[in-house]
Amino acid sequence: MAQQPRTQTTPTQTSYKKGDIVLFRDVERFWLGKPGHTFVGRVERAWRHADTGKVLYDLTELSGNRARAGIDPDYMRPLPATDAMHDIDTAPLSEPDTGAMTPAAVAWLRQHLGQDSSTLPAQR
Repeated sequence: MAQQPRTQTTPTQTSYKKGDIVLFRDVERFWLGKPGHTFVGRVERAWRHADTGKVLYDLTELSGNRARAGIDPDYMRPLPATDAMHDIDTAPLSEPDTGAMTPAAVAWLRQHLGQDSSTLPAQR
């Protein structure tokens, strides 16, 4: 009998701090097959459930500025700044066609090159 392949799981981060940007899933909506079950949110506070002792989080849903209380961290994942800025960091600056760049990279370049288009900002 063939052995079942092992699936890899993403390790969960067990603690978040105020201001962290996370992806979270409304697990009930997800398992019921309802749309709109995954959101981006900002951590507002952490608190411990009185009965279970589990740390839960209150979030602000960024797309609608809606408060979400008591979110289980098992259904949250961090959204690191490095991932959000990857398109800008890897933009093909030598490409003559700005269509090859993502809209975020183009917006950043336009903002920084608006006054003087002959120089780029200093590299960090």
